[in-house]
Amino acid sequence: MMALAYENLKLHTTPEKFYVEACDDGAEDVLAIDRVSTEVSLTGKKDIPPSAITRVIYGIFGTIRLVAGMYLIVITRRKKVGELLNHYIWKATDFDIISYKKTMLHLTDSQLQDNKVFLSMISHVLSIDGFYFSASYDLTHTLQRLSNTSPEFQEMSLLERADQRFVWNGHLLREFSAQPEVQKFAIPVIHGFIAIHSCLISGKYFDWILISRRSCFRAGVRYYVRGIDSEGHAANFVETEQIVHYNGNKASFIQTRGSIPFYWSQRPNLRYKPRPQISKAVNHMDGFQRHFDSQIISYGKQVALNLVNQKGSEKPLEQAFAKMVTNLGNGMIRYIAFDFHKECSRMRWDRLQILVNQVSEMQDDFGYFLVDCEGKVVTQQDGIFRSNCMDCLDRTNVIQSLLARRSLQAQLQRLGVLHVGQRIDEQLQFEKIYKNAWADNANACAKQYAGTGALKTDFTRTGKRTKWGLLMDGWNSLIRYYKNNFSDGFRQDAIDLFLGNYSVEEVYSSSPLHVQADLKFLALPIIMVVAFSMCIICLLMAGDTWTETLAYVLFWATASIGTGAIILYNGKDFVDAPKLVQKEKMD
Repeated sequence: MMALAYENLKLHTTPEKFYVEACDDGAEDVLAIDRVSTEVSLTGKKDIPPSAITRVIYGIFGTIRLVAGMYLIVITRRKKVGELLNHYIWKATDFDIISYKKTMLHLTDSQLQDNKVFLSMISHVLSIDGFYFSASYDLTHTLQRLSNTSPEFQEMSLLERADQRFVWNGHLLREFSAQPEVQKFAIPVIHGFIAIHSCLISGKYFDWILISRRSCFRAGVRYYVRGIDSEGHAANFVETEQIVHYNGNKASFIQTRGSIPFYWSQRPNLRYKPRPQISKAVNHMDGFQRHFDSQIISYGKQVALNLVNQKGSEKPLEQAFAKMVTNLGNGMIRYIAFDFHKECSRMRWDRLQILVNQVSEMQDDFGYFLVDCEGKVVTQQDGIFRSNCMDCLDRTNVIQSLLARRSLQAQLQRLGVLHVGQRIDEQLQFEKIYKNAWADNANACAKQYAGTGALKTDFTRTGKRTKWGLLMDGWNSLIRYYKNNFSDGFRQDAIDLFLGNYSVEEVYSSSPLHVQADLKFLALPIIMVVAFSMCIICLLMAGDTWTETLAYVLFWATASIGTGAIILYNGKDFVDAPKLVQKEKMD
């Protein structure tokens, strides 16, 4: 199949222009980007000056305006993930951000500093693992969506036909979107996770693929982006597709995850688990209905699996979700609440089968997508499981992996890979591949949203909960706590800048970055750690007298408790909050 975007590129740089040469067989196009006027146009290979500095690149990620002017972002390294239906799938592993300007002398010291911060934001987002692309396969669409398209759609460039929910460089490619003649130079990039494995069961080879596509609408970090926006876009929305390719037959099963779909927030305030707040100032049903209307159009019937706790601070969210589904009265939506932590307490993870059994008839009713070796659609998936917990990470991924396994069992039996009576969990080699891929998917989604690997992956990898797994969960929880409170403001700003939620104006005057950090903000983490550490040291190294030791312990314990009290009552004053997009716009 002919590539829908150029795959082999060379970047030729001169003081006046960037020339991007298409090096695919038979390609003659050269993209010229004027470094002064920023104009983008097509030219020929004869126009590339011999004096140009040349390097190989693997894609144009896009362009962005910062304080110093325009920047070109290119993919400089890639890693082959595998072949999906005979198309190469790549992970972008390194990038270069190149200034159009040849000097920074036009900037003041303050502007130079701001430009450096904005550059570090773009570099930060690019450093988050999980950017994938293909020059000949549309990674933004599911197999089922691709099967229901017109011949005209098939002739479109990848950028033009992409599902914009999942194009993470859509804002950066806006200059290319406006000019159809240059779109073959633009590669839509998704963010999430892809695993491609060639597998063997009973002497039969098949490809098993797992793709998670993160939405770029209402994107952000764990505590600063919750719930939905006014358009009904849910935070941390991820579409996960499991594909089987055997003897020309293709089967696909889709699930989604997304934040509880009404207006709520959970601002960090230095407490381990900030209390969720349901907004009292808005009409929840408008956004709630918009969310599910769009989900029904995209996926058909909806089963909302709500895995949050049904007591404590999570209880009001569960009750509100259930009430809104009832009030909406849409027969296409079913709601099921399953208190994951309660049901699986004391390591009773076998009880997850209760939920799987409860929804088994619905899953059979939804079915899966199947197209035979002649290209004929045999079955379609006409409904979907929309799972959530608080973060839509750890609990959600465990349940999704169990539902996907049940679908895969049916698919492999229908395709003849599994004999009657054979089960996936008896195929030890494939079982290991399956569990590790789903655990890797959990880690990727968690790092992208919460800043650390997922919790509960020991169960996903081994089918059992282990003490080592509990210990690792504790460590990841500590790292999450630190990042969520002391670095997530910067991470949220970086994502908002990258996706175009905040734009640097051509005439850059005032800076939103110049918010002076109070000394107490910088001192609090240090005071807390020192106080707690000294308290422990005093206990371990007793003084000359018991009275002296007790005095030291009481002093440092008081310091620890005092710091804790500050956290409890004024914690929100100490966290690293976003500066670029106003908080109320994200609630």
